[in-house]
Amino acid sequence: MIPFSVLDLSPILAGGSAGEALRNTLDLARHAERWGYHRYWLAEHHNMPGIASAATAVVIGHVAGGTSTIRVGAGGVMLPNHAPLVIAEQFGTLEALYPGRIDLGLGRAPGTDPLTAQALRRNLAGGEEDFPRGVVELMGYFRPAEPGQRVRAVPGAGLAVPVWILGSSLFGATLAAALGLPFAFASHFAPGDMIAALALYRAQFRFSGHAERPRVMLGLNVFAAETDGAARRLFTSLQQAFVNLRRGRPGPLPPPVDDVEALLSPRERSMLAQSLACAVVGSPETVRRGLADFIARTGADEIMITAQIFDHAARLRSFEIAAEIRRDLAEAAAPAASG
Repeated sequence: MIPFSVLDLSPILAGGSAGEALRNTLDLARHAERWGYHRYWLAEHHNMPGIASAATAVVIGHVAGGTSTIRVGAGGVMLPNHAPLVIAEQFGTLEALYPGRIDLGLGRAPGTDPLTAQALRRNLAGGEEDFPRGVVELMGYFRPAEPGQRVRAVPGAGLAVPVWILGSSLFGATLAAALGLPFAFASHFAPGDMIAALALYRAQFRFSGHAERPRVMLGLNVFAAETDGAARRLFTSLQQAFVNLRRGRPGPLPPPVDDVEALLSPRERSMLAQSLACAVVGSPETVRRGLADFIARTGADEIMITAQIFDHAARLRSFEIAAEIRRDLAEAAAPAASG
């Protein structure tokens, strides 16, 4: 059975604080480790009132220091916002502190709006267009330093931090294939190109020593509760947050509502149906079928589960149910494999 992992945006709740969000992040990570999740990733966003993981490397250190075995990483760091050397030093430091447990996923979007991107970078020249060159430069800093090399990452050189390419379009798939890197697709919010991107990546993958074969991780919204109705209600927090973002009014994660449809225009309902098409929402049995179908349909090598759930206890329970389902699926597959 393929690994399940966690993508956490450290959601700041309506009426809550960033400190509370970060404490909840560590609590979820500790539970995820106990439940057998493979890795725990955090994402870089800026000027987002509902996301507490802007200083992504700092939060990764917080989570890695509070856990023991689970891999911890970035899903991802937005490379256009940073000099490659700075990222290499940050993640080299994390790898030195927590050897064998750190991942680095790289994205080419700014993770914010244009005005905030300018505040981050001061100069928007290059940016996303320089992404392939920046990836290659960054990976070079993780190789062992050569004699006479004048610029090196300390720590970083020789630590071989695993690098993933993140994407929500064919661009990321093409780059990951050309560089022979593992690929994580953001199907949890941009599923439109998922199947085409997977086919392109697998067909064009070039072995480069970084990955033995094409390796695909897919984002998936999973909202699990004891009944279908309870899970659908939990899901309304994400639906509201998504619509608020599209309306240009991002804010803290709102509490769930009984009738989200009444809050939406027909166009917004259509947008949600498309953007959140990769969502499995329901009781344990409903989620079991949904996960099995998604894995069979995509041939994913790993599933990265995300769940923006307002109530922390309900969020923990949702991830626990998904972990229980994975164990059940693995047990069911074992006799077939041995036979």
